[in-house]
Amino acid sequence: MVWKPNVTVAAVVERDGRFLMVEEEGEGGRVLNQPAGHWEPGETLVEACARETLEESACRFVPEALVGIYRWHAPNVDTTFLRFTFCGRIEAEEAGRALDPDIFGTVWLSPDELRALAPRHRSPLVMLCAEDYLAGKRYALDLLTHI
Repeated sequence: MVWKPNVTVAAVVERDGRFLMVEEEGEGGRVLNQPAGHWEPGETLVEACARETLEESACRFVPEALVGIYRWHAPNVDTTFLRFTFCGRIEAEEAGRALDPDIFGTVWLSPDELRALAPRHRSPLVMLCAEDYLAGKRYALDLLTHI
């Protein structure tokens, strides 16, 4: 049997000292996450992150750097995730755009508010990615090569 982790992308978006978060349906109710989702065939990782952010937040996101690559095993579903997290800027917001069906809406949270809401995070990756961003971790996008 070949082991295949689920590859996902996420966007850390900071504006005026607050992070863009989505409230989404998770196991047991509403959870908080960065705009994130699965990498789809035919996309680059950067394209996937921009698409997921638009679908989940109605924000046109321009990835500018890689914050990190994270491996997490979710024991409740026995699934391993490989997450590529990007930071960047919002180019525009599409007011009135319908969000993905499992998204309730978006919120902007300060780092302290996000830390205080840790029990509602979708996974431990949420805070880890935000903390890595706050620590200044940035890697050039040319680190990623798509052939």
